[in-house]
Amino acid sequence: MDRCAGATARRSANLYDRAMPARRFRTTPAGEPGTQQSAFVPPPDRQPLAARMRPRTLGEVVGHERLVGERGTLRRSLDGGHLGSLLFWGPPGSGKTSLARVLAEASGARLVTISAVMSGVTEVRALVAEARERLALSGRQTILFIDEIHRFNKAQQDALLPHVEDGTVILIGATTENPYFEVNSALLSRLRVYRLEPLTDEQVGTVVNRALADAERGLAGDLGPAGGVALAAEPFRHLVELAAGDARQALNVLEGAVSIADSENIHDSDGHVAPRLEDVESAAQQRALAYDRAGDGHYDTVSAFIKSIRGNDPDAALYWLAAMIAAGEDPRFIARRLIILASEDVGLADPRALELAVAAAQALDWVGLPEAQYALAQATVMLAVTTKSNAVGRGYFAAMADVLEKGSLAVPAHLRSSGAARRNYRYPHDFEGDDVDQQYLPDGLIGRRYYFPGDQGAEARIGERLARLANARRAAPRRKRLVEGQPASDPMATGSEGMRRRQQSLRDLADEHRRDAEE
Repeated sequence: MDRCAGATARRSANLYDRAMPARRFRTTPAGEPGTQQSAFVPPPDRQPLAARMRPRTLGEVVGHERLVGERGTLRRSLDGGHLGSLLFWGPPGSGKTSLARVLAEASGARLVTISAVMSGVTEVRALVAEARERLALSGRQTILFIDEIHRFNKAQQDALLPHVEDGTVILIGATTENPYFEVNSALLSRLRVYRLEPLTDEQVGTVVNRALADAERGLAGDLGPAGGVALAAEPFRHLVELAAGDARQALNVLEGAVSIADSENIHDSDGHVAPRLEDVESAAQQRALAYDRAGDGHYDTVSAFIKSIRGNDPDAALYWLAAMIAAGEDPRFIARRLIILASEDVGLADPRALELAVAAAQALDWVGLPEAQYALAQATVMLAVTTKSNAVGRGYFAAMADVLEKGSLAVPAHLRSSGAARRNYRYPHDFEGDDVDQQYLPDGLIGRRYYFPGDQGAEARIGERLARLANARRAAPRRKRLVEGQPASDPMATGSEGMRRRQQSLRDLADEHRRDAEE
């Protein structure tokens, strides 16, 4: 980075906590294109049907009424001449890229598109420099569209911050991953996140019908087969269902089915190419698994997985485990979820649960897939069938509620690490039963209970022990008698003195090394 750019970045760094200003658009100069799609765009007859049928205006966008409908958020922003940086989060084929293109076209801003998979900081800096020059010379804004923005690492995302902050570029990001996990919080705070839902079957049907009827870009004109295309009700319905809300997939399968039917000279009585149900199935090969770890769907599947284990259903738990593995989920993600569940839903009802979950994760590290499937399945079944309790978690969050309500209360004087009152602390191991009644909670919470052990598994025994301790504390405490020959040392005092001397020895050694270096 040159000196000037470095100074600019440092000045911008002080502004990070300010909200990014919305930008007012200028009208595109006459004769100048509104968007820059890429350095090279293939001719229409070489483009896939899905690429040709991208919406060109807000009115052509199918779905997402709350964003681009007549009273949609983004449409009203554009009508007012304002558009801030934003991020589209949604599954494949939901229209993220198409929305970015039509927003740029409607705003008159220059659209520059890059993919986080193919680009890096160097290219981003070059594009920002061009945007800064364009804004200074013509007042025209630049929309920087970054597809798969979650693929940028932290440093690459950080490189965008000052330029988004000062409005040099309007950033539109697109991601199939949950941005609250994958995008830096600093960058996320400067973007408005819009979640795009999969299209409904009716909306996918609209997209398909539009492609069948469009004579300019679709299958009804020169870019389609001679005579056009007619799709009967059954293959049409199957095509829409196969798409599962993905408009791009629907158009790709349609184009493949038309190609198959045309090559086999399948026509209806009116001379239209008429793909059959088997042509649609052949073009699709098979339906992609509804679970997709590249999108947000995996959270639904792992939710079903966890709830099946919590609900003591080993069969359902194994099914969802298999669905995740078959769909390509990261097995480490599954292992982490098992570890969390072992504490959250089993807890001390079966202390072995956490050990087995951690062991399964370690086995995964040691042997990997496919062999580690046995360890993951073993942990899954064990967690599903064992005794459950959430008493630990309930107790912890009850304590957290008191902290949030009352703040961090003062530590009782006898529990502090310094001060004369600490001498009043009674060391439990000096008393029979290794327990003695004394105050441990802050003054404002004396008598408060958080942990109520369940009545199953090991927690039942824990509850019995706590009851015995409570009864014993009602009697006068009795100190232990030393066994003959046992030294009467104070472990805490001796340990503290040992650590103090250790720290002093380390300081003395460091001083000696410093003096040697100076000589």
